[in-house]
Amino acid sequence: MKIYAAVVGDYETNCYLLVDGQSKEAAAVDCAVFDEKYQSMLARAGVKNLKYILLTHGHFDHVCGVKALKNACGGEVCICEKDGACLTDAEKNLNAFTGYAPFSPCEADSLLKEGDCLFLGEKLIRVLETPGHTAGSVCFLADGVLFSGDTLFRLSMGRTDLPGGSTRQLFASLARLGALDGDYDIYPGHGDFTTLDFEQANNRYLRSEKYAHNHSKPYI
Repeated sequence: MKIYAAVVGDYETNCYLLVDGQSKEAAAVDCAVFDEKYQSMLARAGVKNLKYILLTHGHFDHVCGVKALKNACGGEVCICEKDGACLTDAEKNLNAFTGYAPFSPCEADSLLKEGDCLFLGEKLIRVLETPGHTAGSVCFLADGVLFSGDTLFRLSMGRTDLPGGSTRQLFASLARLGALDGDYDIYPGHGDFTTLDFEQANNRYLRSEKYAHNHSKPYI
């Protein structure tokens, strides 16, 4: 599987394309805006038709370009059911409060949940529900790669102070990722790429579940 990346929009969102080498089927992971950088990534990958548009969560800086991308390349729009309304409601995806980019509502084709499996050719993409940044945040596991959205960053984690966020849930999600067997290349929603081995050794938030459960002050 080949992975292409573009840093798109004012919030410097990492957007990705996955292309299966055998079947040539392709999937997008997040689309902040469908701008020249995004279209250049499609051209580099030689992708004109998508099988999936996979969304790690429903915030505006990950979904504002989805409708335009679908119009241009097709693709089954997939988002966790708990964030599904973000694709049609600019207040729920917070774009109404930021003026980030023009937003066109786009209905989901598939509402994802824990354990769902998608295929690019014979390559399996597994859905992990990792709530905390939003109620419907997910990570995608595919062929030794983890697309972590805004759940896990290099040496950091996603914010939890926006509607639907929960520090306690995010700590639990990070502990789950930290307990995965084997190493994974990690492609986050913002910032530098990393690996699970590196984060297990260096990211204190992956070891925060005990702190979250024993801290005397309740979390959001």
